Amino acid sequence: MQPHKAKQPKTLSNDSPVDHGGEETDRRTQLLHIALKRFAEQGYHQTKISDIVVEAGVAQGTFYWHFKSKEALALEIIATGREQLLSAIGQGYRRDAGTLADMVKASEALFVRLFHFAFENRYLMGLLLIGSGVDEPVRQSIRETRTAMELAFRRNMERAIELNMLPAELDVELRAALLMSMIEGVIIRWLFGSEGTHDHIKQVSATRLAEEAANFEFYGLLGQS
Repeated sequence: MQPHKAKQPKTLSNDSPVDHGGEETDRRTQLLHIALKRFAEQGYHQTKISDIVVEAGVAQGTFYWHFKSKEALALEIIATGREQLLSAIGQGYRRDAGTLADMVKASEALFVRLFHFAFENRYLMGLLLIGSGVDEPVRQSIRETRTAMELAFRRNMERAIELNMLPAELDVELRAALLMSMIEGVIIRWLFGSEGTHDHIKQVSATRLAEEAANFEFYGLLGQS
């Protein structure tokens, strides 16, 4: 019987052997970052795999080692972003009863995390909120991500109702849709607003934006009395 031979690491065209260690994890992350930036700046269809690998300084075979296709790469970007966004929102879930002031502060803290995340991941937010021209599977994944965010806000409201902090007759579905629309609109104007029209908003800090959003959520145009 021939002795069992240890598997040799695969070699990709013009690249060193793959060891599946930290170096390859870094390479995968690099490809994801480059692709996301190009999707946001150039558009999904205008971005070619050849553009991504040239910027990364690797052979095309390296891309296909990590990703089946450009679409698969885009879906992974969105799935990872969804998980991070829901984590940011989930940290603000209401666990204990409190006063109205407590609710405002909790929303403010939630928005601070969300706006900081958006600022640090502007290419992802651009893809999720204003991205266009993507293939249907990617478009569907974007829709699912935005729906998941809205449902997360809705669950938070439902928890507040369970704790008797909000009235039981509150139209949670409508309120969550309104809140989600406000957050999306604010982020779009804050990060991608038109020059001249949104100059002031673009200069506002994440903390100030969160304060204003929480105040508006609970007190409307008149603000806190």
